[in-house]
Amino acid sequence: MYLTPETKRDIFKKHGGNEINTGSAEGQIALFTHRINHLTGHLKKNQKDFNTERSLIRLVGKRRRLLDYLKEKDITRYRDIVKELGLRR
Repeated sequence: MYLTPETKRDIFKKHGGNEINTGSAEGQIALFTHRINHLTGHLKKNQKDFNTERSLIRLVGKRRRLLDYLKEKDITRYRDIVKELGLRR
């Protein structure tokens, strides 16, 4: 399994402030980015897996909406998370 509870805790600890704060926008964006990277690698090997492709598109949309929300609320937090995760836009 690619997303163990320990991995999830580490992601939220690093980006969400602490491992209990799973609702922060930064933590969720980081988690979605981790899942998107995993699904992208899967799709490179399995090009005809259309269900995974659909899931990937939905995750990218969710991350985009969270990034837009964060951009409107606090532009410095938005810039920090984009720079930290290496997202372009």
